[in-house]
Amino acid sequence: MNLKVLLPTEVLLEEEAGKVTAEAENGSFTLLPNHIDFVTALAPGLFSYEDGQGQEWFLAVNEGILVKSGDEVLVSVRDAVRGGELGELSRIVEERFMHLDEREKTARTAMAQIEAGFVRRFLEIQKRV
Repeated sequence: MNLKVLLPTEVLLEEEAGKVTAEAENGSFTLLPNHIDFVTALAPGLFSYEDGQGQEWFLAVNEGILVKSGDEVLVSVRDAVRGGELGELSRIVEERFMHLDEREKTARTAMAQIEAGFVRRFLEIQKRV
């Protein structure tokens, strides 16, 4: 399979893979070359693949999308870190990616409050007219 990992600003990885393992919201899964075409949302976590020589490689990935179509496996994620020791990558997932999710939740809550206030004021103006 041709594995390509895409970030918003660059192509992080493009190489042949004999096996791909990743985590979705409902658990981890493994793709092999003859698997059916597949699409899933990825959860922040560890992503692994075996290269053409059978060596296993690891990445820490943030949330994103994985699409398997024929021999192509395209992974588009917000952020990813390649290599390093498995323990180090696991720590990066916990500290970096999970912390980002908390900040995003706070920002989304603030945006929802701003939007609700805007709608409320708009309705008040309509009542006056």
